Amino acid sequence: MNPLFQDLFIFEMANNHQGSLEHGLRIIEAMGKISRKHGIRAGVKFQYRDLETLVHPDFYGRTDVKHVPRFKETRLAMSDYQILVNAVHQEGMVTICTPFDEPSVGHILDHGIEIIKVASASANDWPLLERIAAARKPVICSTGGKSIYDIDNIVSFFEHRKVAFAILHCVGIYPTPASELYLDFIDRLQKRYRNIPIGYSGHEDPNNTDVVKIAVAKGATILERHVGIAQEGVPLNKYSMSPEQTDAWVAAALMAQEMCGRLSKAAKFDKKVTQTEIDSLETLARGVYAARPIKQGETLTADSVFFAMPVAVSGQTTTATYQASMVASRDYAPNEAIMEHRPASPINMARTIIHDAKGMLYESGIEIGDDFELELSHHYGLEHFRQTGALIINIVNREYCKKLVILLPGQSHPSHFHKIKEETFQLLWGEMDLVLDEETKHLKPGDKVLVERGHWHSFSSAKGAIFEEISTRHIRGDSYYADPKIASLDPMQRKTILEAW
Repeated sequence: MNPLFQDLFIFEMANNHQGSLEHGLRIIEAMGKISRKHGIRAGVKFQYRDLETLVHPDFYGRTDVKHVPRFKETRLAMSDYQILVNAVHQEGMVTICTPFDEPSVGHILDHGIEIIKVASASANDWPLLERIAAARKPVICSTGGKSIYDIDNIVSFFEHRKVAFAILHCVGIYPTPASELYLDFIDRLQKRYRNIPIGYSGHEDPNNTDVVKIAVAKGATILERHVGIAQEGVPLNKYSMSPEQTDAWVAAALMAQEMCGRLSKAAKFDKKVTQTEIDSLETLARGVYAARPIKQGETLTADSVFFAMPVAVSGQTTTATYQASMVASRDYAPNEAIMEHRPASPINMARTIIHDAKGMLYESGIEIGDDFELELSHHYGLEHFRQTGALIINIVNREYCKKLVILLPGQSHPSHFHKIKEETFQLLWGEMDLVLDEETKHLKPGDKVLVERGHWHSFSSAKGAIFEEISTRHIRGDSYYADPKIASLDPMQRKTILEAW
């Protein structure tokens, strides 16, 4: 993600400067104070229009055409906008601007504005979008009034031109009633465009701070609202926020980020389990107790124990750790706390590996059907699998071969080559580093790499990865490893074949 798009608050001035440089500076100063108070990354957004070219000559002087009189009344000179841009930078914020015509894109470049914003009304204005793409600036595009298929076209347009861009869910009704917000659409955008930052541009009642909390909870990383300061005889419109309302809006968004865990040091979509939480829940846990006299060496079957709260002593077996196959390491009297632990067996190790791999498949949305063979590739033993190895799902092995390979977080697969098999890898989910003949390639979803016969290759993933391998027929024993310790093993010594999950 472009760092400019991460947790960015956009204060849209639009025409709320009322055509006054001094009033625009007042708004910028107020937004700067809010930005510093809350310690946020913020930007002020302008709107540029070259009215002589934007409006048809026959309509330019008329007063009955919607928007044109307002645009003319609040017009500022480009030299004034340059002063406003400088003021935003002096307040420690970034500058953003919406151009409504091609000449305005040139002014954006002249003024050194960091981000170009595409208004919903211009999101399918292809001549303008071509000029914006040619500017090679990061782009944020609102999608009010656009169907999912319109958005597909917008995404494809910017992707083909290799422009860094983000998409904002937006409803172009001013103000937007609660029944028309469609915030669940953010979920669809997140799933459909997994590698594109998604945000929210709101036009709801300025006193409503519930909407921004929901948008944050949905995963919006960019938040935009119209802002301004009322003047005598010129009240704010019904969808623009005063400084006081803006302050409350930012505070609500930050509260939502904190509640969602985004402000903690935990990884995104993960959670930090504190000792306080563990201690609290342990007071409700049930311990395992002897239901009758138990002799050393006896299996702790369900009829020999009972479960009850509280856990009496530290290290006691609980219902979370109990297994009916446990064996008593000493004699126990009736009602005595059982103090046994699950043995570190290959079965238990394999089960935890499979559960982790299943979870990755669930999260990625990849379905594998029910006709496959599982292979745990453990080059230095199953006990070191989480450091070195891979879980391989063999789906097809005819003259052609298809596999899914799962790398757990922090796992690597050692350097090797094939004499018979040629293979192509395509990363489906996560991230992965592939070393091919000493050249490291960092792969993101969709990237593919051809590995020809006789070429050394290895791969690893810091956060976990799932990739597809398409190859010629796989033949057991056709993998030749650089490490002589691995090379000396029979293939069956470094592989465990499983028939079911």
